[in-house]
Amino acid sequence: MSDSVNTPEPSQPTTSGASIRHSRAKGEPRFPDGPKADPAGSHFERRIRSFQPRRSRVTAGQADALQRLWPKWGLDIDGSRTLDLADLFGNDNPVVLEIGFGMGEATAQMAAADPTTNILAVDVHTPGQGNLLNLADRNGLSNVRVGNGDAIILLREMLAPDSLDGLRVYFPDPWPKKRHHKRRIIQPDFLTLAASRLRPGAIVHCATDWEPYAEQMLDVLTAHPDFENTQADGGFAPRPDFRPLTRFEGQGLDKGHVVNDLVFRRVQHVDQPPAGA
Repeated sequence: MSDSVNTPEPSQPTTSGASIRHSRAKGEPRFPDGPKADPAGSHFERRIRSFQPRRSRVTAGQADALQRLWPKWGLDIDGSRTLDLADLFGNDNPVVLEIGFGMGEATAQMAAADPTTNILAVDVHTPGQGNLLNLADRNGLSNVRVGNGDAIILLREMLAPDSLDGLRVYFPDPWPKKRHHKRRIIQPDFLTLAASRLRPGAIVHCATDWEPYAEQMLDVLTAHPDFENTQADGGFAPRPDFRPLTRFEGQGLDKGHVVNDLVFRRVQHVDQPPAGA
């Protein structure tokens, strides 16, 4: 994350698209009322992470959204409590967890198209967090909450069993070098954790433009006992209409990349009681 503060100098007017920075005192929070730099701190074990925070500047519009809207729609993933999702969203609508939303354009489009589904969108990219909050505010999207931090801590420490109705992982870091494959998020252990938080029948939807990673995702999901492929042929799925074609995806397609979608369902085991029983 950038070390620059994101409040403009009084004598330096800015526009919503301008990048802003000035020095700040050591220890001064980047956004006093916004997301914390490291919400979980050192309270949990060190492990290999599937994400890498990116350093980039925050525009004035994004900074303003973080300051104004984080107390209302933001969530620091600190692992300190179990979330009451009905309280978080103010209703009992189904909740889908989205891990890694980039700049949030696709998330906002999906939220607008399906206002009866709540989206808990998690990322560590501060400009994207601000952009998604801005989009939600501008378009009146009350069904979006933005999580800041490690999705593993969120799943393991802060979500109750059978509390999610879906999981979306779109274009995660492919970690293309072989020695980095262990950092990929779609792994057996991750799926076991996710399965414990997903209601039977919940949909896991992944998409990637890195074909070797798509093949690994397909193998890992197919082999996992808690999930079944929604495709009768056991292969990749057509892009569902509800997943927007993103700018990033369009750039990849222009370069000849092949985008693969995987749509799997959380299965109900014979010896498993129904959700809510």
